[in-house]
Amino acid sequence: MSGDRKMRLGAFLMAGGHHIAAWRHPLAHAQAGVDIDHFVALARIAERGKFDMIFVEDAAAIRERNSDMASQAARSTAFEPLSLLAALAVNTSHIGLVATASTTYNEPYGLARSFASLDQLSGGRAGWNLVTSASELEAENFASSGLRPHSERYERAEEFADAALAIWDGVEDGAYLPPGGADFTDRAKLHPVHHRGKHFAVEGLLESPCSPQGRPIMVQAGASDVGKELAARTADVVFAASQTIDEAKAYYSDVKARLAKYGRQIDDIKIMPGISPIVGATEAEAKAKYRALQELIPDAVGVALLASYLSIQDLSSYPLDGPLPDMPETNLIQSRQQLIIDLGRRENLSIRELARHFAGARGHWQVAGTPAQIADAMEERFSAGAADGFNVMAPIFPSGLEDFVTLVVPELRRRGLFREAYEGRTLRQNLGVGVPAKR
Repeated sequence: MSGDRKMRLGAFLMAGGHHIAAWRHPLAHAQAGVDIDHFVALARIAERGKFDMIFVEDAAAIRERNSDMASQAARSTAFEPLSLLAALAVNTSHIGLVATASTTYNEPYGLARSFASLDQLSGGRAGWNLVTSASELEAENFASSGLRPHSERYERAEEFADAALAIWDGVEDGAYLPPGGADFTDRAKLHPVHHRGKHFAVEGLLESPCSPQGRPIMVQAGASDVGKELAARTADVVFAASQTIDEAKAYYSDVKARLAKYGRQIDDIKIMPGISPIVGATEAEAKAKYRALQELIPDAVGVALLASYLSIQDLSSYPLDGPLPDMPETNLIQSRQQLIIDLGRRENLSIRELARHFAGARGHWQVAGTPAQIADAMEERFSAGAADGFNVMAPIFPSGLEDFVTLVVPELRRRGLFREAYEGRTLRQNLGVGVPAKR
């Protein structure tokens, strides 16, 4: 790897923290989900650390059907991501703003328009995390659509992405207020979209200037074969989940190898796996912090969360201290189901142990240690061709993010792995990904 190569860092924001029991911790802000001051403070911490972007997930539904379980996890209140990021745009100046939005429950024109507006509001810092939505609870809020099969969701996502990109590319740079002052628009630089496909029809022109960064950043997190193919064709950033360095390297190589068929270079995509760091002044302190969080997890909550990601209704009929039973193939989140099965078998974990491990970061990599130990772990994956950077998932907010920015970021800089200052004003400039050719 090049000695000049720098890590990219995202701050994945989630109310009081990514740990399922974070809201119970005395350092967490239990009402964080709908506290705009809390999110502004988090965005400013991340921007002070010179992170590339903040990342907000979404599902247009509550997260837990069982009211007894829902009452024990702070996952029932949240801002709609684009609205939240519009507010954060005016409270920050450099950091990128990435929101999750579904291709199953939106239409291309409306969503492209919303992200174009966020991009203009922020001066070219918007990004769209494209998801196909695999939640039955989410599907029940859109009865006319329902939960589509995995293959159909991705077929629709492929067409959705093409239509949205065409809408963004329909307005060239300099289309409005051209030199001379005689006209407001240069009609030669406007290219109305004429899209008629299996799922969508779009006949129109975006009522927005060209993006300050050429086009909003596209993010994808698919780990299935069709998901990786969509990412290779359309994404600028890939958010991945890998437990081991070998898994991370295999995923990284697989996605990068797919780029050539689309005329893309390996640096056209930044692969940023999730990491949940628990930072301590000593290793013992970090592990004590982790244990304190783990002790806050009610078994019923951990097992219910595990069951939801395994895409089954209930695990309670199986012995908690026994192994995970064989799972039927799911139509929902296939890659995450396989990650859990592999983790349980590789480490010989019982259902209880697997649930408690999974509750920390929902299958993402967790590292507890000193700033140097966490930097060591990140550097190993970055240097080994397993990551271009990381999406940092603090177990508790704000203290977990503050610890990372204050203690780990300086260690990464001391090693020459992370920026001292922003290189540009747009998200695309700071990520170091070029503007794709217009369609």
